Amino acid sequence: MSKEEILSALDKKYEALGENPETYLKGLLQAKPINYWDYIDVDALLSLQKPRTDFKDEEIFIMYHQITELVLKLMIHELKQLTLEGTPDEEIFIDKAKRLRRYTNLLMTSFDVMRFGMSYDDYNTFRSTLAPASGFQSAQFRYLEIFCTPLENLVNEEGKKRLPENPTIEDYFENIYWKDAGHNRKTGKKTLTLRLFEEKYLDSFIALAKKLKGKTVAEKIKKFENPSDEFLAALRDFDHFYNVEWPMVHLKTAQHYLDKKGENKTATGGSEWKKYLHPKFQQRKFFPDLWTEKDIQEWGMELSD
Repeated sequence: MSKEEILSALDKKYEALGENPETYLKGLLQAKPINYWDYIDVDALLSLQKPRTDFKDEEIFIMYHQITELVLKLMIHELKQLTLEGTPDEEIFIDKAKRLRRYTNLLMTSFDVMRFGMSYDDYNTFRSTLAPASGFQSAQFRYLEIFCTPLENLVNEEGKKRLPENPTIEDYFENIYWKDAGHNRKTGKKTLTLRLFEEKYLDSFIALAKKLKGKTVAEKIKKFENPSDEFLAALRDFDHFYNVEWPMVHLKTAQHYLDKKGENKTATGGSEWKKYLHPKFQQRKFFPDLWTEKDIQEWGMELSD
C-alpha cells in the first residue's frame, strides 16, 4: 500500500469507531518504539522466581513449574476457541488437536529438566520446605480437563459407584478422580493440600463446568456426522498422549526422586502418588467414544513397568 492508501485506511478505521483520526496520528508522534523486553515483559517474568531456601536447584524447580503453567495456558487458549466460539470446521479441529498434542509433547520432554537437571540430595532436602504445596494444586490442569470432556469422564470406576442416580455437577466434583489423591473415603478426612485447593478453586471449576455444559470438545466432535480418519486420529493421539503417556512420564519422574533405592518417600501434598499418578487408576479419557472396549480396559497398561 502507498502512503496515501495507508493514511486513507487509517482515517476510515477511526471514523468507523466514531473517533478523530488526527488524535491517534498525533499520538503516534509521541509514542516510543516498542522493544522486545517491553513487549514480552522480560524483567517482570525473570523476577518471578522466589526460592524459600539457599539450594541453587530450587530456582530450577520453580522455573520448571512456571514453564508448565505457561504451556497449560497455551493449551487452554486453543481449547477456548474450540468450545466457546461456536463449532469450528473439521480442518480447524484437526489443526487444534495437533497443536494440543504438540504442547503435550512439551510437557513430557520438559520433564527431563526435573528428572535429570536437579541434584537428587538437594531436591530431597529443600522439598520439605514446600509442604503442603503440590503440583496437584495446579488449577489449569483441572480447567483443561473441564474444557475437554463432560465431568462423567473424569470419574473413575470407584467414583461412579458412589454417584447418585441423577448426579449434579456438584456430585461429579465430589467424586472426581483427582480428589482421591487427598481424600480418604473411609475416614472422610482430607489433606490440607486438598482443602486449601478446594477453598480457592472449587467454585470456579463448578462455574466453568456449568458454562461448558454441552460445549466441551468431546460434545462438539459428536456433531460431525462423517468425520475423516485424520480427524479421529488427531483426537485419539492427543487423548492418549495427554492421559496416558504424559502421566507415565510424570510418574517415572516422581519415582526417580521419591522411590529411588526403595526409599518410598511421601509427596509434599501427602498423596499416594504411586497409585494416584498412574493412568490405570485415574482412568481419565477425554473422548471415550473414540476408543474400543478393549482400548478402555487396557488403558495405560501398555506403558506400565
